Amino acid sequence: MILLSTNEYLANDILPPKRTRWQEFWGIFRKNQLAILGLVIFLLFFMVALAGFFLTSGHDPVFNPAVVRLQEKLLPPLAAPALETLRPNEVPALGIYLFGTDDLGRDVFSRMLQGAWVSLTVGFVAVGISVLVGIFMGGIAGFYGRHHIKAGHLAVTLVMTAGTVMVLTGVGIWGSALLVVGHAGIFYSLFRGKRAERAPSGKWVGLFERNTLSVDTLIMRLVDIMLCFPSFFLILTVVALLPASIYNIMIVIGLTSWMGTTRFVRAEFLSLREQDFVTAAKALGVGDFRIIFRHMIPNAIAPVLVSATIGIATAILTEAGLSFLGFGVPPPHATWGNILSDGKRFIFDAPWLTFVPGIAILIVVLSFNLFGEGLRDTLNPKLKERH
Repeated sequence: MILLSTNEYLANDILPPKRTRWQEFWGIFRKNQLAILGLVIFLLFFMVALAGFFLTSGHDPVFNPAVVRLQEKLLPPLAAPALETLRPNEVPALGIYLFGTDDLGRDVFSRMLQGAWVSLTVGFVAVGISVLVGIFMGGIAGFYGRHHIKAGHLAVTLVMTAGTVMVLTGVGIWGSALLVVGHAGIFYSLFRGKRAERAPSGKWVGLFERNTLSVDTLIMRLVDIMLCFPSFFLILTVVALLPASIYNIMIVIGLTSWMGTTRFVRAEFLSLREQDFVTAAKALGVGDFRIIFRHMIPNAIAPVLVSATIGIATAILTEAGLSFLGFGVPPPHATWGNILSDGKRFIFDAPWLTFVPGIAILIVVLSFNLFGEGLRDTLNPKLKERH
């Protein structure tokens, strides 16, 4: 008979088996059937978009969304092509028009494949930009929020910003002059910082070294100002002023949707910077950047992941709305939004031109929202099992 020690007895019969963080996450997440469904649809959408990129690009693509067949226009889904009237390069790859054809005879299935990649790219890149900006701004507000900005630094920032805007809008002479003044202020600030202990400050120099707003106040008021503008109309205005490009769409959507991430990261940093592990790291002489990137961001990333997942759905909807209004990705690229826009004129004669992209947008956006809600419930510490 084998006698177990006290520790072995406790480990085998009283304490639960140890599980990794991933096992705990998956154990809670798989109980949410809607979140699992959203994840499955998301993975299918990702594979379809990736396949669409390879199958619809190149000089001789398998599915060519740009082929015009005027004799085959407005055919319903699953319609067979009239082979006697088509050239070999005009015959659809599947042998049938799976989703029908539009008013120019273009294969809707091929255009949906191309549009899936555009939607996926816009969603991920735009959210990536907004998350990076949000983590940067929120991290600074949460970690350095108690520090104050000197009047000279604020003046240099305003001069540099005004000069950059002038250069971008075509006022090159005055913009360049302001940029020169701003750079001169930066070099003087660096030079002054090295001599601050040796030379006393004069009256005007002391005015520029006076404290003004705190870092947290400045960033959060900027967030409040950005939230005052209706996001879609702000994006619509900026896109209308810029050249039509898929890159401009992604950048504009990303730079106008970082405010929520900033608030999440700031709130997490305000809580984490008072924790014992941060105090211990500071006592050991660990630098601020290592504390931020090694200790704080990994612990603050959970709400950011949820926000990013739902933000992808919002970015896809925004791109579809812009394309529907004619301000989105320019032709010849097909997007679900411009397919939907093209079909609105034939909603009674060819309703599939509206239903196919509309249902696709509905399913994909719903899957991202379900997946995001599941992530939020799973990453909530109150729902985790405690032993």
